[in-house]
Amino acid sequence: MYRVFETLDEMVAIVEEARGIPPTRSCVVPRGEVLDLLDDLREALPGEVDDAQDVLDHRDKIIGDARTAADNAVDTAERTARAAVEEARAEAERIVAEARAEAQQTVDDARAHADRLVADATDQADRLVDDARREHAEVTGQARVDADRMIEAGKATYERAIVDGKAEQERLISQTEVVQAARAESARVIDAAHAESDRLRGECDHYIDGKLAEFEDLLSGTIRSVGRGRQQLRTGSGVPDYAPEPGLRERTVARERSYAR
Repeated sequence: MYRVFETLDEMVAIVEEARGIPPTRSCVVPRGEVLDLLDDLREALPGEVDDAQDVLDHRDKIIGDARTAADNAVDTAERTARAAVEEARAEAERIVAEARAEAQQTVDDARAHADRLVADATDQADRLVDDARREHAEVTGQARVDADRMIEAGKATYERAIVDGKAEQERLISQTEVVQAARAESARVIDAAHAESDRLRGECDHYIDGKLAEFEDLLSGTIRSVGRGRQQLRTGSGVPDYAPEPGLRERTVARERSYAR
């Protein structure tokens, strides 16, 4: 490439130094030197210039081939993209279907588990209610038996007091000198018998009230236990283990001891 510029410089110098032809702007140049310089210039030109000329000569064909190749590449890319999109869409639909099926199975399992929990809780609540009813019947029956026994004892005591009072009254009446004292004693004995009878009746009522209070505590504890179980079912923590209210048995024993005294 340096030789090209050098040859051009020499040709420019020859033209500048050439003798002019008046009155024109033409000049006389040495033909041989110019031809030699042109040959040197032709030889100095690189092969890329010829290649570039060939490209220029065939540019329309090259551009057409390039456009055809580009169109083919675009069509191939579009077909590949459409195929990839269809495949991705089919895969997405398959994944969504599997996810829906798995979610439905999970929901069905959860519902079945919830139904089992509710059934177990219902059965346990029914058992608790049945136990409470049986215990209520037992406590009420025992309270009635104890009340009847205490009432019979009170009646027997009252009758004995009446008999004793009448006997004492008759004995005192038989003694004329102590008639007034006998009457007073008889009245006192009768009043004492009535007081004893009232006391026994009051104790009997107190005992029955205590038994009913125990049963009320038992029912209250059972209702609270059932409420806790329902709350735990609603919060999803599972079926609770029901147990009597803490301290209920100790309070029952203390009441029985107070009644025994």
